[in-house]
Amino acid sequence: MKPDAYTPLSGDPNIRIAHYDLALDYRVGTNRLDGTATISGRVRERTKSISLDLVGLRATRVKIAGRTDAKHRQTDRKLRISFGTALEAGERFAVTIAYGGSPRARGTRWGPLGWEELADGVLVASQPTGAPTWFPCNDLPRDKATYRIEVTTDAAYTAVAGQPVVPVLQRGRRTWTFALDAPTPTYLVALHIGRYTRRDVMLGTVPGAILYPRPIEARVTADFADLGRMMAVFQDAFGPYPLQGYTVVVTADDLEIPLEAQGMAVYGANHIDGEGGLERLIAHELAHQWFGNSVGVARWRDIWLNEGFACYAEWIWSERSGGPSAHALALGYHRQLAGQPQDILLSDPGPDLMFDDRVYKRGALALHALRLTVGDVGFFGLLHAWTDGHRGGTAKTADFLRLTEELTGASTLLGPWLDEVALPGLPPGPAVAPAEVSEAL
Repeated sequence: MKPDAYTPLSGDPNIRIAHYDLALDYRVGTNRLDGTATISGRVRERTKSISLDLVGLRATRVKIAGRTDAKHRQTDRKLRISFGTALEAGERFAVTIAYGGSPRARGTRWGPLGWEELADGVLVASQPTGAPTWFPCNDLPRDKATYRIEVTTDAAYTAVAGQPVVPVLQRGRRTWTFALDAPTPTYLVALHIGRYTRRDVMLGTVPGAILYPRPIEARVTADFADLGRMMAVFQDAFGPYPLQGYTVVVTADDLEIPLEAQGMAVYGANHIDGEGGLERLIAHELAHQWFGNSVGVARWRDIWLNEGFACYAEWIWSERSGGPSAHALALGYHRQLAGQPQDILLSDPGPDLMFDDRVYKRGALALHALRLTVGDVGFFGLLHAWTDGHRGGTAKTADFLRLTEELTGASTLLGPWLDEVALPGLPPGPAVAPAEVSEAL
């Protein structure tokens, strides 16, 4: 196994992590984090050392269960653990690491990532390499694990790292304990700490919660009023909701973009206007629970499997909620992309362009072209089979092409969309008036 080509300095491809147990103590006023991480896994091949990603925090103690011959050293990116006697292929290990410091975002080609102090609290935005700013980990998208996260912080604050739980109050501080039982990559593990009001909701049969600053309660209530209906639409289109629940966090701060996490999404106050002005973003982040979170990418070059699908979900919600049809939206965005540089390869956009909006829109257009070709029954049957067959796992573009060929016989249609830089034309579809196209955008 090799590192991910887009993030070659991240992760140890020779280890497979099964579970992280994190006990965190955080003081908001001083931005001080003290943690203990117990990480269990196995090695793929015989080795005398393993490495974990850890950035900006110092490991003070490292112990390996059942061994006394382990030593560690730390660089600015890695915690390296060596053994006097080699671990054999397939051998399991459990390492306990005490660490601490003042966490902060790390600088990357995609901007600051990871731990971010807010005006009054914290959020974590890790995609793709920010997780090591708050816990030692094997930061590879294909290495999914389960988690137990215990967070102790100041009593005035709410901590969120999964489905909301009742905290334990002791000596003026609160401890929150979360379990992520679905296999989760490190970049999708989130932590939010703030002065939040919590509202529990049922999204059909899916338990949900919305946490927000009380001063913007009316805006939050208005903008998330259709979340249950949106959940029903996506379950019909994609299959059963794949996780235990869904939590929405709205920060008091403005944020550049909303972000998905496992069973969760975070929005800035600027995304919630009380008028549904950015409703498509709510659809986008919810759709990621199927595409990106349950069915994850095995490597970053296949990011269109996350973003193209979530973008197309925006169009599905639009047409099923009385807005412009997916076809009207597709025609409008196709016209926009045709006027932009034709220099991006959807199947391998490169690390600098992996989050380019053209990946999102071209990926969605490729799906719409497939839908026009095979019809709604074949298309949505394919999406159901995709989310069911890869639930809790990872996949590559080649896996989607194989399934597409097996179920529809139309995989060759996707070739030009994925493997050529020139923008293909859309297949014939329902007639859409120019005014409808303009209105759709």
